Amino acid sequence: MNKINPKIKILIRQHFRQNFTDQKFIAGKTPIPASGKIFNSKEMEMATEAVLDGWWTEGRFNDRFEKRLANWFGLKNCITVNSGSSANLLAVSALCSSKLGKKRLKKGDEVITVSAGFPTTINPIIQNNLKPVFVDIDLGTYNASLEGIKKAISKKTKAILLAHTLGNPFNLGEITKLCQRHRLWLIEDNCDALGSVYKNKKTGTFGQIATCSFYPAHHITTGEGGALLTDDPLLNKVVRSLRDWGRDCWCHTGCDGTCGKRYSWQLGKLPYGYDHKYIYSEFGYNLKMTDMQAALGLAQLGKLERFIQKRRVNFDFLYNNLKSLDKYFILPQEEKYSIPSWFGFILTLKDNCSFLREDLLKYLNQHKISTRLLFGGNITKQPNFVNYGVKFRKIGILQNTDKAMKDTFWIGVYPGLNRQMLSFIVDKFKEFIAINT
Repeated sequence: MNKINPKIKILIRQHFRQNFTDQKFIAGKTPIPASGKIFNSKEMEMATEAVLDGWWTEGRFNDRFEKRLANWFGLKNCITVNSGSSANLLAVSALCSSKLGKKRLKKGDEVITVSAGFPTTINPIIQNNLKPVFVDIDLGTYNASLEGIKKAISKKTKAILLAHTLGNPFNLGEITKLCQRHRLWLIEDNCDALGSVYKNKKTGTFGQIATCSFYPAHHITTGEGGALLTDDPLLNKVVRSLRDWGRDCWCHTGCDGTCGKRYSWQLGKLPYGYDHKYIYSEFGYNLKMTDMQAALGLAQLGKLERFIQKRRVNFDFLYNNLKSLDKYFILPQEEKYSIPSWFGFILTLKDNCSFLREDLLKYLNQHKISTRLLFGGNITKQPNFVNYGVKFRKIGILQNTDKAMKDTFWIGVYPGLNRQMLSFIVDKFKEFIAINT
């Protein structure tokens, strides 16, 4: 394919300079988002090049993006999809495939997960007719309680599916041992944790499958988009089938007859010679990433290490400047042996606080400082669980989860926040405390 015309590249750079130059920060007037995307003209140039190819579905840019991301993780296979939510759906669905034989998950099997999580980490368990088993979190790390996980394991337990909360790795050392001892699948939801490290090894490389999200709020973005990562060749094949309508054929998009016997198959109860491109061995979907999205991802990958470092610097600044308020807040705690690639700076009001979370959040929002809650709080209390009568099991009373639902929130650390913004955040926290205590 021809590269983008240099004249077009010049125009794109002019457009970027005219429309996306940094605005001067004005305290109290300039919004301070909790998350956001960072880009320059490079993303626009590469996406335009993909458009000008005229191919548009997954193609040469997607091939390069999958290979580069797999290499960055040190894994053999990366499968791109249209969102992190789709990645989680395919991860769980793949473990239900008949191709796994006796190791497959079946209706009624239990999957241990955390009660304070994002819905599309948990929904795939329910949608595959599996039973979620909810464990409580530890305040400070906000990851699943290890003791809770140990108590949750039963004869019906077949898998553990957990996210690294806000980029803070869960206890991978002990949890991987539990999975090995009890022969459980481990799915790492790595959507908030791209670049996090546990014992000098990247998160997303410990389980049989890991998932990523490239929504604009995350560490890198493709607009919408996500990926699955695995070293297992069979899981790679199953996930690709599920992503590509469930077809049995493994031809790359735009290719025919890779197997050399396109009209020589006899599968299911279909007649001999039925076109292999239209034989379906899984209940799949079309969840592919476009080449334009992959082009954005390639440009973003070149900046990933810088993004990760900036998140850590921003987190450290907030921690060092807010730790004097530990009388009022539970400060975030890194999981032992980990180096998080933080997605946000999380705080929980202590029980003896003289103010409410809502009052603090309103005050911050009045000063254009965005805040977020810990996703769905206690997910079992959400309307979908109540209205649809979801069957689940829980370990204990989920006391810390309920505490987080009531008193926990987080603010941004993403690379678009500069020192002025962070200092303003700290000032407003301290100002609120002085007024309300």
